Amino acid sequence: MNTETLINFAYIVASILFIFGLKMLGRQSTARRGNMLSSGGMLLAVVVTLIDQQVVTFQWILVGLGIGGAIGLACARLIKMTSMPEMVALLNGFGGLASLLVGWAEYAKPGDTLSTFTGTVIVLAVFIGGITFTGSLYAFGKLSGKLSGKPVLFGGQQIVNGALVLGLAAAGVLFVINGGAGAMGPNAFYALLAIAFILGITLVMPIGGGDMPVVISMLNSLSGLAACAAGFVILNNVLIVAGCLVGTSGVILTIIMCKAMNRSLANVLFSGFGSDATTAAGSSEGQIQGELKPISAEDTFAVLEAAREVVVVPGYGMAVSQAQHVVRELAEMLENNGAEVRFAIHPVAGRMPGHMNVLLAEANVPYEQLVEMDSVNPQMPMMDVAIVIGANDVVNPAAARDKSSPIYGMPIINAHEARTVICLKRGKGAGFSGIENQLFLLENTRMLYGDAKASLQAVASEFKAMAEA
Repeated sequence: MNTETLINFAYIVASILFIFGLKMLGRQSTARRGNMLSSGGMLLAVVVTLIDQQVVTFQWILVGLGIGGAIGLACARLIKMTSMPEMVALLNGFGGLASLLVGWAEYAKPGDTLSTFTGTVIVLAVFIGGITFTGSLYAFGKLSGKLSGKPVLFGGQQIVNGALVLGLAAAGVLFVINGGAGAMGPNAFYALLAIAFILGITLVMPIGGGDMPVVISMLNSLSGLAACAAGFVILNNVLIVAGCLVGTSGVILTIIMCKAMNRSLANVLFSGFGSDATTAAGSSEGQIQGELKPISAEDTFAVLEAAREVVVVPGYGMAVSQAQHVVRELAEMLENNGAEVRFAIHPVAGRMPGHMNVLLAEANVPYEQLVEMDSVNPQMPMMDVAIVIGANDVVNPAAARDKSSPIYGMPIINAHEARTVICLKRGKGAGFSGIENQLFLLENTRMLYGDAKASLQAVASEFKAMAEA
C-alpha cells in the first residue's frame, strides 16, 4: 500500500469520525463524546495533511499552533456562557477568513496562468469567506451590545446590495477569464476582495437582533461552504467533506430557524424586522388592553408552593443573569414539593440556535425535562404556573391575535394558556427585537421585576425557609 493510498484512507477515517461526531451532537447524553470524536477526526486530518503537503517550515506551523492553542484555551476558560452567541459568530467569521486566506495564498503562488477550475474555486473561497468574515464581525457587534441590535436601514439599500452582487460577479468573471494574470487579474481579485468585505456588512446591517439565531446558522453555513471551496482550491478531500458537512447542516438549521418563526429566509434578510417601521403600532385589531401587575418573591412562592404542574420558558434574560443554576435548583425544590416541572424550549429562544439547551445542560438539568414547543403547547392549559424567564417574542400572543404585529403568524409557546403566568423581567421595556409583549398585559399574568437570578434566589429562599420550619 503506497503513501497516497494511506493518506486517502486516513482522510476517509477522519470523514467518518466527522459524520458520527455530528450525529452524536443531536443528543445531550452523547454530545460530549461526539465533540471529542469530531475533534479526533480533525486532528487526524491535520496531521495527515502536514505529512502529505509540502510545508515551507514546521517552525511557523508550531508557532501558529502555540498561538492558536493559547487563544482557544483562553476563550474556553474565560468566555462566559452568556457570551457564547457572539463567540460563535467570531468563530464563524475566522473560519471564513481562513478559507479566504487559503484562496489568496494559492493565487499568490508564483506560476502559470490559473486554470478555469482553479480560478473559479479561488473566487468562491474569497467571496464567500469575505462575506462570512465581515458579516460575522458585524453580528458579533450586535450580539455583544457594541452595536445596536436594531436593523440599520437606508434608502435604496436593496439597490446598493444588488449593485454589489453584480460587481462581485463581474470581478469574479474577469478574474477567471484572465486566469488571474495580466493587469486585469490582480485588479479583479482585489475588487472581488473589497466588495466581498463590504457586502458582508451590508447583508447583516438590516437584520434585527430578534433574528440573530437565523443569522448565526446562516453564517455557520457560509463558513462551511467557504471551507469546501478552499478544499477544492488545494485539492484536499477531507476539507471538502468537512466543509460540505458544515455547510449543509448550517442550511438545514437555517431552514428550521425560519420555519420556527414562520418566515422565509428572504424575509429575515431583507425585511428589516425590529426596526422602528416594523415595530410601530399598526391597527388595534387583536391588541390586548390592560396593565402590568407586579408580584413579589413572597407571593410568587405562595403561587408555586400550591402548584402541581409547572412549566419554565427560558429566554435570553436567563442567559444575561446567569440564572440557569438557580432555575435548576428551584425546579428540584418544586419537584420535592410534589410538582412536575418541564422546560419548554422554543427553537429561536436566545441569540443562537440551541442557546437555551446549552445553558440548561451546563446547569445539569435532565434532558428528559426539556420539551419542544409542539409537544408542550397541547399541555399548556393544564399547567398551574408558567414561569417565563426573560423570553419575549417566543411567548407573545400577538403572534396569534394581532394581524398588525410584525411577528403575526410566528409559532409561539402558548404560555398565556397556563392558569397563572409569572414573567421575570428587569424592567418595563420591550425585548431585544423591540416589540411589546402582549402577554404581560393579560389578566392571569404577574410581573416579577428585577434580575432573574436574584428574583429566583429570593423565591428559592422561601422554599428553604419552609423546609427548615
